[in-house]
This record gives sequence, structure tokens and C-alpha cells, in this order.
Amino acid sequence: MSESIELLRSKIALAGTLGSVVRTMKTLAAVNIRQYEEAVRALGDYYHTIELGLAGCLHLTENGRSAFRQEKNRKMLTIAIIFGSDQGLVGQFNDLIADTLKREIATISGKIAVIPVGERVQTRLEDAGIRTDTLFALPNSVNAITPLVGELLTEVEQLREQAPAIELRLFHNSPVSGEIYHPVSTRLLPLDEEWAKQVKGHIGSWPTRSKPEILNGVHRVQWALLREYLFVSLFRACTESLAAESASRLSAMQRAEKNIDDMSEELTRLYNERRQAGIDEELFDVVSGFQSLGDSANFKA
Repeated sequence: MSESIELLRSKIALAGTLGSVVRTMKTLAAVNIRQYEEAVRALGDYYHTIELGLAGCLHLTENGRSAFRQEKNRKMLTIAIIFGSDQGLVGQFNDLIADTLKREIATISGKIAVIPVGERVQTRLEDAGIRTDTLFALPNSVNAITPLVGELLTEVEQLREQAPAIELRLFHNSPVSGEIYHPVSTRLLPLDEEWAKQVKGHIGSWPTRSKPEILNGVHRVQWALLREYLFVSLFRACTESLAAESASRLSAMQRAEKNIDDMSEELTRLYNERRQAGIDEELFDVVSGFQSLGDSANFKA
């Protein structure tokens, strides 16, 4: 009996330690969500400004046909950048975005280059028979996102030099509200009619009655805006993916916390029952011994 009680006491203490670890990880996940969501919100106005500039360039070109517009090419290389996770405790995070990529590339004819960001999502893709290119590690802070985006753009540029034309797609999970997120697929290139329609659709009508004017030449400005457009799009995709990953981890930690609390409650109940049973047994032995002494004294008398 004493061994069982000691074992239960040890399990209760272990559950308390695990609970402390889970609560700490839960707090860190919540802090990270706020950090990444703030970064996404900070990008919002800048991203909208870039789209306004691109729409202005389209407006100034003849019939909306821009000098940097690229038509679809049969030998086009499709580059798919997918943001996953480098760590565990994120539930179906990697499976969800990997399934989204698999469904889309199944409809693409031609050569495809898949660039994974996150070791675990790369494993999911390779298990599904999808060959991947250079693996990139996810950043662990907002400040580390910019170097990653620079490396990704360099990788895209190197692949572009090897193909007559490219199509660039981004795949990542995006937070919706609280712990909820959903997979997102974004087409950034080529700069064709579909792309122009997408840009115009995002900004709607021109915000003022005055027509846009561009200094230093439309061609130079539009290429500068395009570089920023690609940079901000990648930055936002990475940041949203990290926010969604933290949301997934927060949800996992909340489930773990509930399970630990339920287990601690059950262990405490068993401990109290067995402890009370031990006390009752000891009291019964004392009463039985007292009665035996009384019966022995009466017999001698």
C-alpha cells in the first residue's frame, strides 16, 4: 500500500512539472503570435502603397500593357515556395499545407521546382514522392525574416536564369482568428493579364480624382516597385506562416494542459482514496488490537 501511495505521489509531482513546462510554452506561443501579427499589420500599409504604385504604372502604360508584363510560356518553370515548420507540437500544420501544394502542382504541366522552408514540411513532401530543391530553415524571430527573404529571392533569381520564363507561387498557412488558420496559395509571377487583374482588384478604384504621375520614367519605377512587391510578399507569407505555427502550437499546448489537469485530478483522487484506505486499515488494526487486549484482560479476571 505504501509503495502505491509513493508511486502516486511521484506521478502527481511529475504531472505538476509537466504542467509548468506546458504553461511556459503556451505563454511563449501567445507572445510569438502577437509579435508576428504585429509585423503583418505593420506591412499592410506599405504593401498597399506598393500595389498602388504598380496600378499607377499599369494606368500610365498604353492600354494597360506594362513593359514588365510577361506572357505565359510553354516552357515555363514553376517555382513553388512552401513555408512549413522546423519544430514539433504543431498538429496537422505541415500536413495541411503540404496537401495544398500537392493538389495544385498536380494540375501543372511542365517542370516544377519546390523550395521548402522548414525541414518537417520537406519530409512530408518527399514522403509523398515530391522532389524538393534547396532547403531553407525558418527564422526564429522577426529580425531573422529579412535575411531569409533575401536568400529566397537569390534562389529564385538563380532558377530564373536557367529557364526562359518562371511562374512563382507561395504556399503557407495564414492565421484567421485565435488558434484557427488555413492554407493559402498565392501566385506572384508571371506578370501577365491575370497578375494585372489581381493588382487592380486589390486596390479597387484609384483613391483620388487626380491621375497618377511617375517621375524618372515608368520603366525604372515599375521595376523598383516589382522588387519591393516580391520582397514584401515573401516577407508577409513567412510572417503569417510563423504566426499560424505559433497558433497551432498554442492550441496543442492548451489541449496538453487540459489533459495534464485531468490526469492530475484523477491521480489526486486515487492518492486520497488509497491514503484513506491505508489510514482506515491502520485504525482497524488499532481497534482490533485494543479489543484483543480487552478480551484477554476479561479472560484473566
